[in-house]
Amino acid sequence: MIEYENLKKLNERFYTEYKDAFGKVLDSGRFILGQEVDSFEKEFANYCGAKYCIGVANGLEALTIAIKAFEFKEGSEIIVPSNTYIATILAVIHAGMVPVLTEPDILTYNLTLEGIEKKITSKTVAILPVHLYGNPVYMSEIMQYAHDYNLKVIEDAAQAHGAEVDGHKIGSFGDATCFSFYPTKNLGALGDGGAITTDDCEFANRIRSYRNYGSSIRYKNDYIGYNSRLDELQAAFLRIKLRHLDEITNHKRYLAKIYHENLDETQYIMQHIREECKSVFHVFNIRTNKRDRLKEYLAQKGIYTDIHYPTSPIHQKALKGMFNTELTPISDEIHKTILSLPISLIHNESDIGDVCDALKEFENIEG
Repeated sequence: MIEYENLKKLNERFYTEYKDAFGKVLDSGRFILGQEVDSFEKEFANYCGAKYCIGVANGLEALTIAIKAFEFKEGSEIIVPSNTYIATILAVIHAGMVPVLTEPDILTYNLTLEGIEKKITSKTVAILPVHLYGNPVYMSEIMQYAHDYNLKVIEDAAQAHGAEVDGHKIGSFGDATCFSFYPTKNLGALGDGGAITTDDCEFANRIRSYRNYGSSIRYKNDYIGYNSRLDELQAAFLRIKLRHLDEITNHKRYLAKIYHENLDETQYIMQHIREECKSVFHVFNIRTNKRDRLKEYLAQKGIYTDIHYPTSPIHQKALKGMFNTELTPISDEIHKTILSLPISLIHNESDIGDVCDALKEFENIEG
């Protein structure tokens, strides 16, 4: 059997370090906003090439707080990709803004400058690129465009820890970059967690207040804030995982290379990665019109897959009536044909070879 993911197996190699870290935090008696959070924030900021990092409770709240902290006028518009995970859109709504859905490129699944330009209005205040599946948006041209038109850039990097554009890591481009440390991420905690990176000192201080009831001084509240703090235990675990992140990323890139070398792109469409970009392959997916039959066939052979994501955000009950569902044909095409293949630290070259063989067998059967 080839599992899609197994978090117990994935984290086994870190058990000794985790136990030591747990004991250290327990002995400290400090469980909220202590030394582990402070150290992780410095280390992750340095890893990303950013000046500041602020730990928060999860990826959704990282996005929501970042948007709120810019203090945009209520009802302002923010450009988001139509095929993102719903969390991106929820954050915009929770922050009191209007998400403007923009179709992605059919090959990269990411926002493009051409698509953004079609959606800009006088109410637009920010662009929210999503580095979907770990494949980074080409940020260099988006940052230049945003600068020219006085727009903020808030990146959703929930799946892109360590991804690069033009030799620079994601987390060093936008006015704010938001990360999730959900356990399945390449940099995954043992629970929920998130962070925001930025180079703006004043903005960073404002986020620190927002995450802590809107307060920077105890019992003095300057903003209508949140209780959204990365806790000491998760920070301690993340510090351990961060030291291994490049190893995790390189392993996943190696497995992705096997897929690329063995799969026929006339049969299975793979996410395109621009020459200037380096993906971290949080997810490795293919697209095929036979997706559901293929998924069932692989399961019968003991190979388990996932779908990221089976339903477009605008077709979710929660967003019913908010968007014109006929204006996202590219997004709909992606959602109905995409399939995520195994690509984890728990997998080896033999596993991926077996998956590739099964995919070839399926295509021979299907014709």
